[in-house]
Amino acid sequence: MLRDLFGYMCNRAMVALRARFGRPAPETAVACNARGVALAEDDRFEAALDCYRQALVLRPDSPEVHNNTGFALAGLGRHEAALESYSRALGLRPGYVVAHLNRSNSLAELNRHEAAMACLESALAIDPGSTAAQWNLGLLRLQTGDFARGWPGYESRLEHSEFKADRRDFAEPRWTGRESLAGRTILVYAEQGLGDTLQFCRYVELVAARGATVLFEVQPPLKSLLSGLRGASRVLARGEPLPAFDLHCPLLSLPLAFGTVVDTVPAGVPYVLSDPALVQQWGARLGEAGRLKVGLAWSANSASGYGRARSMGLAEFAMLLPPGAQGVSLQKDLAAGEPEFLAGRKDIVHFGTGFADTAALAACMDVIVSVDTSIAHLAGAMGLPTWVLMSAKGDWRWLRGREDSPWYPSVRVFREPAPGDREGLLRRVRGELGALAAGKANALKS
Repeated sequence: MLRDLFGYMCNRAMVALRARFGRPAPETAVACNARGVALAEDDRFEAALDCYRQALVLRPDSPEVHNNTGFALAGLGRHEAALESYSRALGLRPGYVVAHLNRSNSLAELNRHEAAMACLESALAIDPGSTAAQWNLGLLRLQTGDFARGWPGYESRLEHSEFKADRRDFAEPRWTGRESLAGRTILVYAEQGLGDTLQFCRYVELVAARGATVLFEVQPPLKSLLSGLRGASRVLARGEPLPAFDLHCPLLSLPLAFGTVVDTVPAGVPYVLSDPALVQQWGARLGEAGRLKVGLAWSANSASGYGRARSMGLAEFAMLLPPGAQGVSLQKDLAAGEPEFLAGRKDIVHFGTGFADTAALAACMDVIVSVDTSIAHLAGAMGLPTWVLMSAKGDWRWLRGREDSPWYPSVRVFREPAPGDREGLLRRVRGELGALAAGKANALKS
């Protein structure tokens, strides 16, 4: 979406120039832009900007380079400046769909959702078949609480290149919510991330209530945890042989099938349960009932750009833990340098467990504090006191400008007070955790 033919043709152009001159080719706008694109793909945005500036000296009238400049500025969090670059690109080429899409992304980062949606509507007026524009518009509508129009737009994910790996093609028909399920077997299959599965598996019970036998296919790490999910006749791990079924439905299409709006979100918790025996074992292992126990999850899936954006480093995240509190890592894996950091922090322990044990460990906490990751959805689905930390922009799953969640009654949402102000966010959470720790200590004394 963020590159175009101008960038892709760069290497071929350089080869042709070398062949023509018989020596290193003279600098061209194409070559400068090409280096910038390669650097931006590696998240080296400052270096990419230098390349784009050189390209603009040679080709100030290139809408592609102005668009790519905006993308690099956005990668550095400089969204106001990025908007100026996108506007220049669109001034040169009003029908430049990619620039409309990128401009919408920066507007959304600045919490200017209405303007962002207008950009996407402009893109769709130019190219009604743009899956990226349909997808992004659906997400923004969901984030603003317009579920009635958001869920239909969200269906475009099934055609989006980012989610090709999740798409399944079966000979059996897809269930849309209109077909009768009485006496029939339906395959509901998970898609996208673990957090998505934990959030939307609540719908399995609703499907079963329509008279269906539900086969629920999940990611392998979740099979044990969700084996007792209400409504599921059988829980299978992805990759296992599938029994015969009559209909199928991707998990994240169920809100559309059930016509879910904000006021009708099925929010009965807990719908994910921990093993009582495991809870008892972890409680005994943790011991010391006097300190406030805070479950910590600071890192999401770093394979995706959004995963990296919503994550924090452990050293930064640990700043929120006040004196007198016991931090308990709910992360399965640690990143480079984090074991060494933990070695110097006796107030944080790490076990590295699978989901079933993590659920039991979470059940032993006084509160779970997590960035927007699967642990937040796990704790919310269990009905545990959970604080979710996120950027000012946030994600559609947590709506816009709310500190509560219609999906999880036990969740509080903490947002950056201003875009990029993580310090202010962590300071607020530390203060509130300090009050909880003091309250628990005082309660034990009385």
